[in-house]
Amino acid sequence: MQSLFVTGTDTEVGKTRISVGLIEKFVEQGYKVAGMKPIASGCEQTAEGLRNEDALALMEASNVELPYDIVNPYAFEPAIAPHIAAQQVGVKIDLAVIQQNFDYIQQQADIVVVEGAGGWFVPLNNEITLADLAKQLGLPVVLVSGIRLGCINHTLLSVEAIQQSNLPLLGWVANDLISSPQKNEMVETLTAYIEAPCLGVVPRLIDAQPSSTFLSIASL
Repeated sequence: MQSLFVTGTDTEVGKTRISVGLIEKFVEQGYKVAGMKPIASGCEQTAEGLRNEDALALMEASNVELPYDIVNPYAFEPAIAPHIAAQQVGVKIDLAVIQQNFDYIQQQADIVVVEGAGGWFVPLNNEITLADLAKQLGLPVVLVSGIRLGCINHTLLSVEAIQQSNLPLLGWVANDLISSPQKNEMVETLTAYIEAPCLGVVPRLIDAQPSSTFLSIASL
């Protein structure tokens, strides 16, 4: 088993739901598993500081207890692009800081599930994108595709970009966001075009349903 990086074809495609499902499945298999959300926008101010609901969900699913600031070193209040949110508060996202936190987490866990922010080429500052973070960590990638109109183009472009980064694509997950009537046809098309395996087809879920129930990760 190895750690992995979860990215998406866009924002709001279910990266956190799938990341939580992966963590839950690995925990069921007896591994010590931790989640990491290096960069998060849309955080809420609490008595303990800024907190992001996605990072908290990863922590709740994990069976390794870690300080919040280790799991989510860069937390920004506005729900906007990370590089813009960072600029507004005078912060420059530093990959070395994220690497240091990741190394610490990896010492505590068998597997670390790192969730990205937005899509593959989301800028982190004027010099680097999320792809540079994934390359810095050197992790194999799981791609979450939000199944809806336009997803075929977005998914295939993301697959090509990941491959050009020379990182292994472990597989992809089809997340049906809107109960699309063409879901089967879109998934079949993507399966025909993508060499990496489809790890699961997740139907539109209500919040009470655990994502791990619907996610097959047997090939990981």
